[in-house]
Amino acid sequence: MRKIVFLVLIMSLPGMDLLAQKTTQTENIILITFDGLRWQELFKGADSLMVDDTGLIDTPGSLLADYWHSDPKKRREMLFPFFWGTIATEGQLYGNRHFGNKVDNSNKMWFSYPGYNEVLSGFADDDRINSNSKINNPNVTFLEYLNQMPEYNGKVMAFGSWDVFPYIIHEERSGVPVNAGFDLAEGDDLTDVERTVNRIQQEIRGPWGGVRLDPFTHHFAMEGLKKHRPKVMYIAYGETDDWAHGGKYDQYIWSAHQTDAYIKEIWDWVQSDPEYKDKTTLIITTDHGRGITKTSWKSHGASVPEGGEIWMMAIGPDTPASGEMKIEGQWHSAQVARTVFKLLGMEYPDPKAGEVIKDMVR
Repeated sequence: MRKIVFLVLIMSLPGMDLLAQKTTQTENIILITFDGLRWQELFKGADSLMVDDTGLIDTPGSLLADYWHSDPKKRREMLFPFFWGTIATEGQLYGNRHFGNKVDNSNKMWFSYPGYNEVLSGFADDDRINSNSKINNPNVTFLEYLNQMPEYNGKVMAFGSWDVFPYIIHEERSGVPVNAGFDLAEGDDLTDVERTVNRIQQEIRGPWGGVRLDPFTHHFAMEGLKKHRPKVMYIAYGETDDWAHGGKYDQYIWSAHQTDAYIKEIWDWVQSDPEYKDKTTLIITTDHGRGITKTSWKSHGASVPEGGEIWMMAIGPDTPASGEMKIEGQWHSAQVARTVFKLLGMEYPDPKAGEVIKDMVR
């Protein structure tokens, strides 16, 4: 009788009844966002209008050897070898509008805070989330919901290059630790890597006031993954958007290529570790699109018609290896949150969130 009573008490904890019915293999989630990267580069590689434009690159010809080919399929493989060498064969990529496969923001702001809120909370909130100001998010993100559950409490982490992420995730209320902007690794048990990255970040500030260079975000995140072994991690790379705003197409391309390599490093480590191998789903997306001309490419927002055109991809044990999705349809970044919960074997608690991306979950 005591055992029965104890079992009933355990099953009454939030989320435990859903976990008991779990049929998916995913036990861990790594969500990655790639700030302001266009679907055009993802699916066609370097843009022919900009790849050697003297107004957008510092040195003529500097991109051609590594990133230019007349075949767009070759170009995209040159730019994103991991995406097109691994995710395209073992996972799924959404957003090639040439096939009518459309992914868009639900919000109509088409800039960062509204985009990240939509991805993380599952819905647009244009009335309240309409600037990039450092205001705590009134909406609960899927990270916060998970951190409230006994199964995930203390096992959710976030790392970002932009210093607004502690507010987007509402670090104070959610209890999710966020290392973002120019935050350093903290604690009495810092690893040699953390101490080194702390020092170098303080010595190399980068060109922007509120956004650190992505290598710092990446190496803090990698060390956090190895050291703390979270069940859920969010990593937000930011360089591509800032280089684009500055009109630096060469830096934008180099950063995009480097981020592909960073994501490969994450996946390779995940698949080499018994605790994560074949138990982890990687979801990658972006917060907004950007323009298509040499001028509008530098911008996004409601005044840029293409500003809400985005993409997403996934790889993991429950995602069929469909590769580049060529079926016609419409998807939104608001669907990510509920899909994360579905992969973890649970129903998302907020009815406002977008529906599950059904093709992404076997």
